[in-house]
Amino acid sequence: MAPKKRITMHDHAAEASLFKRRALFTFVCVVILLGILLSNLYHLQILSYTDYETRSNDNRIRVVPVPPSRGLIYDRHGKLLAENQPFFALELIPEKVKHIPETLTRLSQIIPLSAEEQEKFTESLKYHRRFKPLTLKTPLTEEQVAQFSVNQHEFPGISVVAGLKRHYPHQGLLTHALGYVGRINDRDKLRLQQAGEWKDYAGTKYIGKQGIEKFYETLLHGKPGHLEEEVNNRGRTIRTLKSVPPDPGQDIYLTLDLELQKKAFELLDGRRGSVVAIDPRDGGILAMLSSPTYDPNQFVHGISSKAYGELLNSRSRPLINRATQGQYAPASTIKPHLALLGLDENTITAKTRIWDPGFWQIPGVERKYRDWKRWGHGWVDVNTALIGSCDTYFYDLAYKTGVDKIASFMQPFGFGERTGVDIFEESAGIMPSKDWKRMRYNQPWYIGDTISVGIGQGYWTTTPLQLANAAAIMANKGKRFVPHMLKSIKDNTSKIDSPVDEKAPIVLNDQKNWDIINESMMNTAHKSRFKDAGYTAAMKTGTAQVFSVAEDEKYDAETVDEFLKDNALIIAYAPYENPTIVLAVVLENAGWGGANAGPVARALLDEYMLRDSLEFNQ
Repeated sequence: MAPKKRITMHDHAAEASLFKRRALFTFVCVVILLGILLSNLYHLQILSYTDYETRSNDNRIRVVPVPPSRGLIYDRHGKLLAENQPFFALELIPEKVKHIPETLTRLSQIIPLSAEEQEKFTESLKYHRRFKPLTLKTPLTEEQVAQFSVNQHEFPGISVVAGLKRHYPHQGLLTHALGYVGRINDRDKLRLQQAGEWKDYAGTKYIGKQGIEKFYETLLHGKPGHLEEEVNNRGRTIRTLKSVPPDPGQDIYLTLDLELQKKAFELLDGRRGSVVAIDPRDGGILAMLSSPTYDPNQFVHGISSKAYGELLNSRSRPLINRATQGQYAPASTIKPHLALLGLDENTITAKTRIWDPGFWQIPGVERKYRDWKRWGHGWVDVNTALIGSCDTYFYDLAYKTGVDKIASFMQPFGFGERTGVDIFEESAGIMPSKDWKRMRYNQPWYIGDTISVGIGQGYWTTTPLQLANAAAIMANKGKRFVPHMLKSIKDNTSKIDSPVDEKAPIVLNDQKNWDIINESMMNTAHKSRFKDAGYTAAMKTGTAQVFSVAEDEKYDAETVDEFLKDNALIIAYAPYENPTIVLAVVLENAGWGGANAGPVARALLDEYMLRDSLEFNQ
């Protein structure tokens, strides 16, 4: 008989307790999950609201940089030297143009695109971000703008944009002083990034490349503004939400005198050479001309390879600023400074005389150093030696003084070092010495080297700006200023004068020696080039050999190659009693200094000194 099945009794109390525990656990889990959900909602809606709002706005708000207008440049009298003009350019956004080569072919039927322009654009495209616009052609004429506007619907991704371009109304007249602006290249970008200034060039495509434009780029450029635009999903502007205007660049006034610059340009008439004029009272540069020159406007939007090649390969080297980079033997123009050294060292006195038979010899040496006047000047002292530019006198003086004393004395006059003028394109020239030759050529210094230095030849080279600066110090009797072109800066309400950088003066053992030399320079002027001038002037001419002539050979200007002819130089200042202008003129391969550079100096001083009286009489 099978056992009887036991009936299981339920423990209702235990089951109720288990249910309660499970329900409580489930409730706690739900509360925790709700807490997490609410916490996340709080984080998203409250704590991170600003962040997510910004991200959301980025999907519909476009920030467009607004470039500043570049500051204008004026001369000392307020005459405009560099301005901004409106222009039109054709721009292409690569990602919006499907077949770029075909598009360019069709576009060239409406707006002429040269093979060079297309090749340049294609090359730039390789390194350009596809979503950013790239300039295809600039500038456009009004007719070209109209032609494209009619057919714009056929060229999605291509548009005409307007802007301001730099313009130089006087073309090549001031090129080497003002410089020019050009497109920002990779080297410019890297430099700006390293200086932490790249953000200031948002929307800007141009930067100062040379001259004043480069040196005062920070003043002239300004700060960009921006527009906040609401756009749709296709990138089209719906409305402008915010506008922050740019801060325009500051206008600057230069010490340059436009009329004097024009006169210098007219007088040189394309000849190779340079003119520098300085106001000795503060070091302000009144004129700085390098000839031949070129039109800087062609560099603003990018010069063609052919045009640049012609400038680069020209034998006349128009790209070089001869005023600050040209290096010339100073020749006889430095004889006043050498005479001042002789007086200061008591090597000579105002009455010291020597006999000039037309040559000079180192004691015990047979070789003769010829004077420019083959039959000699006879008995000469410092005054007659300067008036007649007697080489023999200065051969003897250099021999007695020595090259190291010459180099040491000339250094405060600025020879052999940059003047500090406010453009970057400047050479230091050479002020030779024994140590210099050993370091440069690893050779000893010879007495013959000193003799050549005594007449401003040999290893000695100087720039026209250095020569004018040294003449200004002579005219000022030792007072020195750093040459500069910035006169004042214009802010919102007024013009702020630029501070004048004055250096410690040159103090002689006997200050009366200044008067001796300056009086001799005045006598030189009024016995020749300035004898009928309506004002008092002082001057010294120079004729520098470009190549050496053997002792028994004669220089024949008729048979010598044009580029091997002598350079003509002159330094001059006026009025003698209280100088207001000092100038240096260098004409390459022009021949005799007095006959060729002299008339240029006279005409320039006439222009400057007699201008007020001429205007009054008119």
